[in-house]
Amino acid sequence: MTKKKHRGRSKKEHFPRTQQHHDKEHSLSTTLLSFFQKQTKPVSLDTIINELAPAQPSRKLLKETLASLEKKGKLRRRRQGWMLAEQRKTVRATLSLTAKGFGFAVLEGNVARQQKDIFIPASALNGATHGDTVLVQPSGSPKRPEGEVVEVEKRAFTHVCGVYMSGKNSGYVTPDQDKLPFSIQVRRNDAMDADDGMAVRVEILDYGAKQRLPVGRVVEILGPVDSVQVQIRMAVEQFQLPRSFPQHVEQAAAALVPLTEPEPGRKDLRYLRHVTIDGATAKDFDDAIAVQKTKKGFRLFVSIADVSHYVRPGSAIDQEAYQRGTSVYLPDLVLPMLPERLSNDLCSLVPDQDRPAFTAILEFDQQGRRIGAKFTRSLIRSYQRFTYDTVHQAIYLREQEARRQHKSLLPMLEKAKELAALLQGQRMERGALGFTVPESNIQLEGDRVCSISRLKRNQAHLLIEEFMLAANEAVGATLDQAGASVLFRVHEEPDGDKVKDFAELAWSLGLKLPKTELTPSWFAGALELSKDSPTEYVVNNLLLRTMQRARYTPTNYGHFGLAAEYYIHFTSPIRRYPDLVAHRVMQHLLLRKSGEKTGKAARSNKGTRGKILPDGVTLEAAGTFLSARERVAVEAERDVQARLAALYLRDKVTGQFEAIISGVTSFGLFVELVDCLISGAIPVNEMEDDYYHYDSKGHKLVGERTGRVHRLGDLVRVQLDQVDMLSRKITFSLVGKGGE
Repeated sequence: MTKKKHRGRSKKEHFPRTQQHHDKEHSLSTTLLSFFQKQTKPVSLDTIINELAPAQPSRKLLKETLASLEKKGKLRRRRQGWMLAEQRKTVRATLSLTAKGFGFAVLEGNVARQQKDIFIPASALNGATHGDTVLVQPSGSPKRPEGEVVEVEKRAFTHVCGVYMSGKNSGYVTPDQDKLPFSIQVRRNDAMDADDGMAVRVEILDYGAKQRLPVGRVVEILGPVDSVQVQIRMAVEQFQLPRSFPQHVEQAAAALVPLTEPEPGRKDLRYLRHVTIDGATAKDFDDAIAVQKTKKGFRLFVSIADVSHYVRPGSAIDQEAYQRGTSVYLPDLVLPMLPERLSNDLCSLVPDQDRPAFTAILEFDQQGRRIGAKFTRSLIRSYQRFTYDTVHQAIYLREQEARRQHKSLLPMLEKAKELAALLQGQRMERGALGFTVPESNIQLEGDRVCSISRLKRNQAHLLIEEFMLAANEAVGATLDQAGASVLFRVHEEPDGDKVKDFAELAWSLGLKLPKTELTPSWFAGALELSKDSPTEYVVNNLLLRTMQRARYTPTNYGHFGLAAEYYIHFTSPIRRYPDLVAHRVMQHLLLRKSGEKTGKAARSNKGTRGKILPDGVTLEAAGTFLSARERVAVEAERDVQARLAALYLRDKVTGQFEAIISGVTSFGLFVELVDCLISGAIPVNEMEDDYYHYDSKGHKLVGERTGRVHRLGDLVRVQLDQVDMLSRKITFSLVGKGGE
């Protein structure tokens, strides 16, 4: 029997063009567009070849590049040849893909405030993928804008992590992000002999096209997918978080000289019995407190690690810190903003060591109202490293052993307890919101998730929070009233339509709310009405959804959630760059007020006086960038939690759990397990006891035949049906009502 001749390309040719080919095409595109700018009529292929003879492009490459430019709408073909197309308006955006393949162009800058994000169907992506910076040609109405990607300006990913599987002639890697809904083709000799099912890291060589898969090569075999460390590493790579510091940054940190004696302009506060109060596993201690009783009330010292003494604007350490923006905290892993030499040593307010600090000295009356505020660079010494649990045992639970061990510091802690209660009362009275938002605590044992539970918070946590809030507000007021340029932490008022929808639901739940107002006190009243009632979860959940995201900006819009006119992040400069900016601005203000012109401190700042950011960075741009870095950190932390939650439940399929309905949609219910805060879904098509109708305003599903209702906030009992490690999707089914 005669074999049929293969009419397609050879096996080798089944792989798309190389990155080198794309580079040549990109270079030729630039040359061609420059050439066509000078033409007034269509130009034939032969003429183009003659004109570009010095560049010597191949006829094939030239035709491919012309076709690509035509497809992108930059050239138009006529019978006589090609000419520049009329350029329709394009907008720059970041592409956000969904698991279903379509996406949205998230607009940048002022354009984002003027119009909605643009819907991009899968057929109009033109090779763009999630996170890419793209130029989009809008179409459709302003109310329902649609568009097409005409150019990818910058790729978001050059490397991705995923799971390798071998095929007949090549291998394939499925990215472990559902927003990258494609496979990457890998030649066998580019697979590093990876076994099927292994997690790998792949370099993308070609991003593919409509009918052509992306192509890549394996550059690292990470290990088994069910490994905790592998899952954390995949998340770190997904969010492109730096795992180490460049050598020159480490060298700059190693060369820093500790400050052990007060310099001119720095106050010696080592006589004060400062203490730090942090979590049991904390290593970077950036705040210490001391409290005194005065004739008028209280004096609170909030001393914050003086990172600005060591990290000068524009230095190698500063530039690296700015690019990171924030430290990222993952289970058993911290990706710090500053090198360890600074974060865990020179800047950390460890006990029994002299450390430079920036101290807020705040005066309060007997009712907890602030009546004065001063700020100074200082040198302090922490007398005790407390944990939250120890302080809680000593002054709130009044356990005798804890009180005996820390007898000498008890008077100061008792004053701190009294002042914190007054400050909380003042905040609540002005309408600050007290959301109840539980957090999960993930415990690892080697390479295994041994438990996930609710993180226990106690009154010692609240004590420190009150003091940090007080310091941040005082700094914000001082800098704003001085007209200083700084990054405020703002939280603008909620969306009015969402608040109206919430109020309607609240009435349906029996909450007798006053007339709707966009004021913090109205929201605080709603939270208070639902406290310790069956509706508390629903009210907290839905009110949070009405809120805007807090952000950094040079313009002070106030902080709605805190009911604060002024608010700045000042108290965590080891882990947040905006706090470092605030320290620098406060230092410039102090120098200006004191008229300090000479001395060692002034000389050491030579060349950086007045600077607060790396070279070329504006305050407006810094606010946008650092807000985005914060979001990346939050998303990475949530992603790791989801990965480890999936690992934790993998061997618990068919197990039953108490849960609360945390979301209701037309396609099913979202639930959150009560004991461990793990979230999952119950698809409506799996709810076979009835046909359910979705009531969007009532946030419920209603059974057509039985009238059975499943509402947001209901306690239910669920069974675990499936755990998908690749997508981190956890699926449950309803067993019955819970909480009886």
